[in-house]
Amino acid sequence: MKRLLPLIALIFAVLVCFGCRAQKYEIAMITDVGTIDDKSFNQGTWEGVKKFGQERNISHKYYKPQSKSTEDYIKTIDLAIKGGAKVVVTPGYLFEPAIYVVQDKYPDVKFILIDGAPNNFTYDESGNLIGGEERIEDNVYSLFYAEEQSGFLAGYAVVKDGFRNLGFMGGMAGPAVVRFGHGFVQGAEYAARELGLDNDAISIKYHYIGKFEPTPETQTMAASWYAGGVDVIFVAAGGAGSSVMKAAEATENKYVIGVDVDQSAESDTVITSAVKMLATSVYQCLDVIYNDNSEYKNIYKAGQKMTLDASIDGVGLPSDFSRFPNKRFTKQDYDAIFAKLKNREVTVSKNLKPDNVTFEEFFNLDKVQVTVIS
Repeated sequence: MKRLLPLIALIFAVLVCFGCRAQKYEIAMITDVGTIDDKSFNQGTWEGVKKFGQERNISHKYYKPQSKSTEDYIKTIDLAIKGGAKVVVTPGYLFEPAIYVVQDKYPDVKFILIDGAPNNFTYDESGNLIGGEERIEDNVYSLFYAEEQSGFLAGYAVVKDGFRNLGFMGGMAGPAVVRFGHGFVQGAEYAARELGLDNDAISIKYHYIGKFEPTPETQTMAASWYAGGVDVIFVAAGGAGSSVMKAAEATENKYVIGVDVDQSAESDTVITSAVKMLATSVYQCLDVIYNDNSEYKNIYKAGQKMTLDASIDGVGLPSDFSRFPNKRFTKQDYDAIFAKLKNREVTVSKNLKPDNVTFEEFFNLDKVQVTVIS
């Protein structure tokens, strides 16, 4: 019997190892820059995947690429599909070139690309488009959000609540982040006009920090803005928002606007968040993929771009409202301005401002003065 024990142990180990290799995950999410617990873009997307998988008893897993290169994105997608993925969810425009490749490589796999459309665009050293194409195949769902509307609501709300010295910190200056910032400026202007404020009554410091991770440098910059008179900073930079929150916590009566998901649980300084309904939309899109009779099939269409805006509750401020310290902006105020966006009575420009034009010129600003920090 003693001689059999090592053999039994070896057989057991082989069976366990085989079981590990046999484990398959049907829905895969590939993380963007940042982590799965960034309390922002990645986490919001993963929550939608996880909720759908758990409710339908469908295996699911997230994968983290080694770097933010297209090559590593493709390698990670290859790994996920080798591991059994039939649906791959990719959050962020940085996945556009990778999805352009894999949509052809894996025609039987469904891809959900958030904030992007598959392309192989090339650019010169100055960032000018010099070649390539955008192409969305029938196995790709290309989801965009009206970030400009969500940013508009945040800017409108804080000005209505009585704040006049504002700041915007974006991560990388990608289209989605830029639209958040541009909407924020337009919302502040709209509210200032409604209130009948003097010209240049609202000041906004505006900066892209170039990253989505928390750093001492970001915290230091935020602290200097607060010390210089800024009262509220809208930070559209994923996990880097925690650095701004720490700076606000260290100074009395300074506040933060979160992004993507409701970030109020992260810090008492977060008075609202410019929300994209990430978890909801990923869940609904997965329902369309798995259910031919899905109630959402008229919203999510494969092979084309879809923009989720206020008209279908794709963006907004947190549903349980927010904690505006001056109590001047109420739930009734929010419902009123949201209804105007929903019914298209208020139009927010989603056009991206060229570098050689000022905010004041591009958005016809009278009440808001924007200082760009390079």
